[in-house]
Amino acid sequence: MRMSFKVAALFGVVLFFWAGSYGQSLGDVAREQRQKQTKDTHTERKVLTNEDLPARTEPESTTSVRTDEHEATPAAPASNDIHAAEQWKTKIETQRNSITTLRSQIDKLNSSIHFAGPNCVANCVQYNERQIHKQDEVEQMQKQLDQQKKQLEDMQESARKAGLGSSVYEP
Repeated sequence: MRMSFKVAALFGVVLFFWAGSYGQSLGDVAREQRQKQTKDTHTERKVLTNEDLPARTEPESTTSVRTDEHEATPAAPASNDIHAAEQWKTKIETQRNSITTLRSQIDKLNSSIHFAGPNCVANCVQYNERQIHKQDEVEQMQKQLDQQKKQLEDMQESARKAGLGSSVYEP
């Protein structure tokens, strides 16, 4: 009886080691699954060169259209282009800075507007006219601020449509 028990135990140990050496390790199985998932989710990207593009048959326009420096460009490079993302981010940040500067100028000018009261002694009419002129300047600056805000929104929307991440176009 003891002999058959030893033979069975020896056979079990041999079978255990043989099965362990024959199968894949857990790390190998996980590695294969990860590679399989990345192949399924990522498609290969094709790099286009000048040779792949068709030749131009239309002559280029020789006239140039001048645009405002803060105007959003409608067409943008591919979203995976880090350089393009940095350009968009710089443009948007510049626009935000100009809005902030204009807003502070409006606030400063608003705080300087004080009309002469009924106890004014000399040059009251000219002083009040100057204050009215300041109010007109504030109104013009407010219109300009509204335009710049609209341009910022257009830039952000164009960056979003170009497929760039929200870190580029969000505050």
